[in-house]
Amino acid sequence: MNTEAIWTFITTQGVDFGLKVIGALIAWGIGRWLIGLAQRLVGKALERGKRMDPTLSNYLVSILGVVLNIVLILAILDMFGIRTTSFAVLLAGAGLAIGTAWGGLLTHFAAGVFLQVLRPYRVGDFVTVGGVTGTVRELGLFGTTLISPDNTVVTVGNNKVLSETIQNFSTLQWRRVDVTAKIANGVDVGDAIQRLKAAVSEIPNVSKEQPADVEILQFTPEGPLLAVRPYTHTDHYWQVYFDTHKAIVKTFGAAGYPPPETPLVQRHLTPPPIKPA
Repeated sequence: MNTEAIWTFITTQGVDFGLKVIGALIAWGIGRWLIGLAQRLVGKALERGKRMDPTLSNYLVSILGVVLNIVLILAILDMFGIRTTSFAVLLAGAGLAIGTAWGGLLTHFAAGVFLQVLRPYRVGDFVTVGGVTGTVRELGLFGTTLISPDNTVVTVGNNKVLSETIQNFSTLQWRRVDVTAKIANGVDVGDAIQRLKAAVSEIPNVSKEQPADVEILQFTPEGPLLAVRPYTHTDHYWQVYFDTHKAIVKTFGAAGYPPPETPLVQRHLTPPPIKPA
């Protein structure tokens, strides 16, 4: 190590370089604060426009943040004498790995643009995208952020979202809740169906416009298996799901139905014939 060259650099340019570093850190801190302020102001302005969809407004705010951050980085590099053209040459020489990474980001960005145009879901919708189920929190530049039912934040790349099946549970007014109930052999099926229909219709948030379906789903050795299918909005799905199970237990208990039991199969074994001595 050439200590003389290092000492010469410190004595001649060290102070100037140190001041540039301090100035860059101050500029970065102030710039990031200003960018956050600009994003908040633009976001509030877009929220005041009642015709602006929250999904689109969040997307525009994200684009603004990316652009301003790029401008800030270029300004800080300029403080060190690295011009924009030199910065572009530096990126161009970084190699194939960086180019491939940017290519992947661009596919997610392009997919995000298509998602904004097609609008298969909006902020607040309950969806399944990229194999993940949750409520849409944000449709960003490169990924869609969801809050899963177990209160976990999950981000799925936009290209993965667009290339796989998108299931939106919030688009239609009603969502069907699938529950099953088994009755014992010998129970009057028609009576059980009428009792369940009456009980399910009294559950809070069950649709009055779309009557619940209660029908025989299949026959089992223990007795008929009934399909109990009320309809509700997706926001009340789990409440109706659990309340339907409670209604089944309460209804069958009040009616005095016996529990389904597996019939016993008796096998009579014939002893082998005794051979004469």
